[in-house]
Amino acid sequence: MIDRLEKEVDMLERHLQVLRMVIENEPIGIVKMSNETGYPHHKVRYSLRVLEEENLIEPSSQGAITTDRTAEFVDELDEKLDEIVDKIGGMRIEDAPELES
Repeated sequence: MIDRLEKEVDMLERHLQVLRMVIENEPIGIVKMSNETGYPHHKVRYSLRVLEEENLIEPSSQGAITTDRTAEFVDELDEKLDEIVDKIGGMRIEDAPELES
């Protein structure tokens, strides 16, 4: 159960790292991103596809570039992540009564 969540968080981290690289280096291609991040080309390509489907980046002849939606997403990101962290923190069961063995 937790393993699946951890994999999703790892994938989100990769997507956001790829987005950060596009923001900082646009236009940028798959090969350069793969070389700089150490992620295989197919994982970078998948992250780019996800970001494109979310309208956060778009392809150009020179490589990936940001869209009009990117800045708004980045502005809201920290708040959304904080909400998720709070929600996950509320799931702790350490304060629950002791379980009998």
